[in-house]
Amino acid sequence: MYKCCIFDLDGTLINTVYALTRTINLTLAHFGLDLIGYEETRVFVGDGYKNFVNRAFAFRGETSRQILEEAYEVYNRNFQENCLYRIEAYDGMKDLLAFLKKRQIKIAVLTNKGQRQAVENIETVFGQGYFDMITGEQEGLKRKPDPQGALYTAEALGALPSECLYLGDTNTDMRTGIAAGMDTVGVAWGFRKREELEQFHPAYIVSHPSEIMSILDARSAK
Repeated sequence: MYKCCIFDLDGTLINTVYALTRTINLTLAHFGLDLIGYEETRVFVGDGYKNFVNRAFAFRGETSRQILEEAYEVYNRNFQENCLYRIEAYDGMKDLLAFLKKRQIKIAVLTNKGQRQAVENIETVFGQGYFDMITGEQEGLKRKPDPQGALYTAEALGALPSECLYLGDTNTDMRTGIAAGMDTVGVAWGFRKREELEQFHPAYIVSHPSEIMSILDARSAK
């Protein structure tokens, strides 16, 4: 039986595409560059804000290291002001989390978003103290797809990797969960296409949070 479910944040728990697109476009505009759309954001995010900035700026033809270093600072200022813009839980997610709590399965967040913004996002949508653990990007902890954060979370919550379900919506998440030795779930409602998830052969691919409840019911019936 699973003791813990570890969730990615952006594109898995919460739809943050509007906040992320708004933030990067304010940053691009600061440098006089053309804006990007939601589809580009969905492809460019997933492994830290610097990579997001790098990809968006390269997409608009800007690769100067000096400009990018300044852009990271501008992005962070913009993100502090816009990280909650139009964010919302995905359909069915709150029901799934309530189901997990009823089953006394620990729920945790592991994201490459900064720690402060991760906590702010989660607490705005789900309330303070709802999750057992929230782990964002922080000093001393390697970013996903390195499995360190997933293993750290499992240990802190008293679960073996084999007792954890790891859920995410990108190739970064698939690599993270699999490398951590956890049953990994690709969620097809997020930022990336189902085909990207299928390439990594996760334990499950689901199209709605309710399918996780069915997986857990089937597992507990064995």
